Amino acid sequence: MSTIEHFMPLLMQREEEGALTLLLSHGGVHFLWIKYSNLYLVATTLKNVNASLVYSFLYKTVEIFSEYFKELEEESIQDNSVIIYELLDELMDFSFPQTTDSKILQEYITQQGNKLEVGKSRVLPTVTSAVSWCSEGARYKKNEVFIDVIELVNLLVNANGSVLLSEIVGTIKPKVFLSGMPELQLGLNDHVLFEITGQSKNKPVELEDVKFHQCAWLSRFNND
Repeated sequence: MSTIEHFMPLLMQREEEGALTLLLSHGGVHFLWIKYSNLYLVATTLKNVNASLVYSFLYKTVEIFSEYFKELEEESIQDNSVIIYELLDELMDFSFPQTTDSKILQEYITQQGNKLEVGKSRVLPTVTSAVSWCSEGARYKKNEVFIDVIELVNLLVNANGSVLLSEIVGTIKPKVFLSGMPELQLGLNDHVLFEITGQSKNKPVELEDVKFHQCAWLSRFNND
């Protein structure tokens, strides 16, 4: 615990030397850190760990704290120290990331002002299963699926009218009210686009930098 005291002096020294990196070492301890607003979030390790995992965990921690406190800053840390201990206790066990889904955490760590209410001591099914995005026993009188498609068009044209860059940045946001855990199949219909452009029906629309929800079957998308 005393090792963290060496972090700020080491960071300031490296910054003055112009040799600041996101991984600092002191003795046999390694500091992996990020800066958010005016706060430093630091992970310490004695081993050669997966750095990508550590940084993903730190950014996920920032995201969860921000959802609980609205604004993550020094004052919110001081005012909510109790709930922060509770959250960290659930976020990591024995140095391994555990529950990092904010919707699951909010099921049994609730906040009213600065007060904390903790549910019964039990492990939720969603914590240990592969369906953390769905509450257990969800039932609806009517099965419905609503889909919002949000698109932003970026177009760059030079003085001669030639298109230098054209792209569509889009998001598909489903709102699902389905009982149980059915499999939902969605298809991207390119038929209209092919008729307009005269392209071959065998040529799909080019998709880049696609990010899927964790429930999606990536192998199905790649194959079909």
